Amino acid sequence: MVNFKEEIAKIIAEHVDGLSAEEIQSMVEIPQDTKMGDYAFPCFKLAKTLRKAPPLIAGDIAAKIAENPIFEQVQQVNAYVNMFISKEEFVKDVVEEVLQKQEDFGKSNIGEGKPVIVEFSSPNIAKPFHIGHIRSTVIGNSINKLYKAMGYDVTRINHLGDYGTQFGKMICAYRRWGCKEDVIKEPIKTLLHYYTKFHEEVETHPELDDEAREIFARLEHGEKEETELWQWFRDESLKEFNRVYKMLGIEFDSYAGESFYSDKMPRIVEMLEEKGLLQESKGAQIVDLEPYGMTPALIKKSDGSSLYITRDIAAAVYRKEHYNFYKNIYVVASQQNLHFQQWIKIIELLGFDWAKDNIHVPFGLVSLEEGTMSTRHGRVVFLEDVLNRAVEQTREIIKEKGVNTDNIDETAKQVGIGAVIFQELSNNRIKDYVFSWDKVLDFNGETGPYVQYTHARAASVLRNAGEAAAKADDISNVNPEYIMSESAYELAKLIYALPQTIIDAGEKYEPSVLTRHIVDLAQSFNRFYHDEHILVDNEEEKISKLALVKAAKIAIKNGLALLGMEAPERM
Repeated sequence: MVNFKEEIAKIIAEHVDGLSAEEIQSMVEIPQDTKMGDYAFPCFKLAKTLRKAPPLIAGDIAAKIAENPIFEQVQQVNAYVNMFISKEEFVKDVVEEVLQKQEDFGKSNIGEGKPVIVEFSSPNIAKPFHIGHIRSTVIGNSINKLYKAMGYDVTRINHLGDYGTQFGKMICAYRRWGCKEDVIKEPIKTLLHYYTKFHEEVETHPELDDEAREIFARLEHGEKEETELWQWFRDESLKEFNRVYKMLGIEFDSYAGESFYSDKMPRIVEMLEEKGLLQESKGAQIVDLEPYGMTPALIKKSDGSSLYITRDIAAAVYRKEHYNFYKNIYVVASQQNLHFQQWIKIIELLGFDWAKDNIHVPFGLVSLEEGTMSTRHGRVVFLEDVLNRAVEQTREIIKEKGVNTDNIDETAKQVGIGAVIFQELSNNRIKDYVFSWDKVLDFNGETGPYVQYTHARAASVLRNAGEAAAKADDISNVNPEYIMSESAYELAKLIYALPQTIIDAGEKYEPSVLTRHIVDLAQSFNRFYHDEHILVDNEEEKISKLALVKAAKIAIKNGLALLGMEAPERM
């Protein structure tokens, strides 16, 4: 597909001294108002070198490039050169590119196979996989897909919270009030009950905290009974987690969690000692980060037990040595901002120049309408319940509306789960939001079901077209004169913009950039659908319009796939 910014820069560079084509390309803009052209070039920067007023410079450039066949029209407006691309050349180029590439449309190779790690989801073992985990899970999955689409070699890591003092509490609670049969029957809900009870009882029996600490210390030393209980809790939890991941269509390359790095921490402590970074404070060992505007980082408690920060440093060192990553991306809530700043600074102080390649992608928190979620108090909404309810309600809507579908259960799953994912990815990730059933399951407006329905509508048009749809695959059958109307051209421009939008979303670690673009694409297709008669008698016109329908369908499907969503053919 022609890079029009690049071509425009080359054309202008022939008539401008003192600026390279690369510099000019960086200056070329896309006007918000389409009446001002498809592209615009501001001439303010040239005033000093050419010693002329910017409007005069713009007028000279406009006159010199106006005859180039790539342009339909060139205008000088004040200090800008406004350029309208030849619709015929543009539309044909876009449609040909999409129909040739099919499911590869939107992909690029800017990553050149460089290794990238994306750590996401990372729920805590023996605790609920609740609605709060959806943010890391689906944002991380989309970032993983965006980076793969950009040509990076991505490793997906689920850094399970499978270590720490909470396991001392869990084992303590299980020994006092537990029942093996209950855990086998409903692992997470039962273990949550024990964990909640522990925090209720510790209010009046503070000695339970000491008991839990002692149990965790035995676990850290590999004591058989504690280790077996911990492994059992981990195995049972993973069974439940994987059921949810299967519903979301998410897979991981590694489940190496906190426990995986427990034997790698002594080396980190030695490295910190050798660099003279460790200090003693009230029996504990810390790294003083106050000179860098941060509170001290606690590396080891006074009882000798380790902390998250030690494990995270060990994990980063292991990943660099094992994967030699180009980027090590962590999709973790903004509550952990200071934690990430601290351990990344420590890695820098250890002398590792790759410290900067560890990237924390923060996101806002989810709260319930009745207040903040709390695992300790058992106030959570299970993610599996959210997904099941979304699927069930979608099934009822399909029945009520008499939707034409080959498989009602499959469509309900695609649309219901897609609605939850799309709603999650439609807003800027850093914003906090309140979880609401009504909003998640509202299928009107700029929602996942709306975009999926648009894809199904395009599929329906192509089915109804019969043999003409197959002919639209051959670009030699397409006459762009039939797809140069205002609605067709706007649709083609949004399809054209998809590959760059994918890059922008990936580089900003912001799936909502892509989500908004897919909504715009769907709305544009629906305008084209309503404005144009597609299945007309004129065969050449029909085939040409069907080619644009196919291109839009492919673009929407590929965009949804990068969000982790499916695109139903019937709906």
